[in-house]
Amino acid sequence: MAFKRVLVTGGAGFIGSNYVHYAVEKHPEWEIVVLDKLTYAGNLENLEPVRGRITFIQGDIADPEDVKRAMDGADAVLNFAAESHVDRSLLDPRPFVKTNVEGTLVLLEQARRQGLERFLHVSTDEVYGDLWGVEGHSLETDPFRPRSPYAASKAGAEHLVFSYGISYKLDVVVTRGSNTYGPYQYPEKIIPLFITNALEDKPLPVYGQGQALRDYMHAYDHAAGIDLVLHRGNSGEAYNLGAREQIPGTEVAERVLEALGKPHSLIRFVEDRPGHDYRYSVDPSKTEALGWVRKYRFPEGLAETVRWFEANEGWWRRVREKKEHQELMQAWYAKR
Repeated sequence: MAFKRVLVTGGAGFIGSNYVHYAVEKHPEWEIVVLDKLTYAGNLENLEPVRGRITFIQGDIADPEDVKRAMDGADAVLNFAAESHVDRSLLDPRPFVKTNVEGTLVLLEQARRQGLERFLHVSTDEVYGDLWGVEGHSLETDPFRPRSPYAASKAGAEHLVFSYGISYKLDVVVTRGSNTYGPYQYPEKIIPLFITNALEDKPLPVYGQGQALRDYMHAYDHAAGIDLVLHRGNSGEAYNLGAREQIPGTEVAERVLEALGKPHSLIRFVEDRPGHDYRYSVDPSKTEALGWVRKYRFPEGLAETVRWFEANEGWWRRVREKKEHQELMQAWYAKR
């Protein structure tokens, strides 16, 4: 598929901005429009290196007028925009339903009205639920068993996306990515939280006994997989994106501390998250069959990420000073 004008929603966030960087390099002929509400997790600094190559519109995917203005003339949409932090969804689920479900519906309605060529929705492996104690990996055909308000909102959004494909013949594809890390990740998530805490000699909070397993995938590989599905994925289908890694929380903490030359005594085991999913693991064979090849294994990708945060101290310090970050740390971790 060939596109001329592409709308990237949530493009000032973590995975979205990494995709914009990737697309600017790989598709210099594209007109790229970024629509982002610039909530606490959206950051124009994430797009600074490519600002001259894109059009940025500040707006809300749940606002039909903002969406109509941003999608005008586009032939493809990639929907990264989402509330994405499980812990925040446990504190207040309402913004997750507003953005992840209602916002996706608004985008789909506009896409239907203007006859969009392709709508790619970025989802998550968390829709499959917990695989702890189960052998094997989640397949695209597996039933959904979301266990957090965040995961439930993403599952609901997917059902809407596929319903528009069936009911209105909209060309839709969905990617379900595993836990992602890399440059520009907001430091409420485990890897940037651990890195920035370690840089300040603060404790690294590890849930429970730190045995929850995640399939950590570098943001570059995630972007490359999404781009491949955009161009080669079959309409009406979902595609898993995962690194084929199984990394427990304790290993993440230990590797971060070793990379920074910090003592393991900074690890603090804290009260577990309610309803904690202990294992996610997807089978990415379907996307690999399209030609997806990952660049990073976890040790190398994490080491590069640590170096990025060391070199961009001003970026993460400005983010950590935001009121929203301070409030979450107080509300979520202080009691633990």
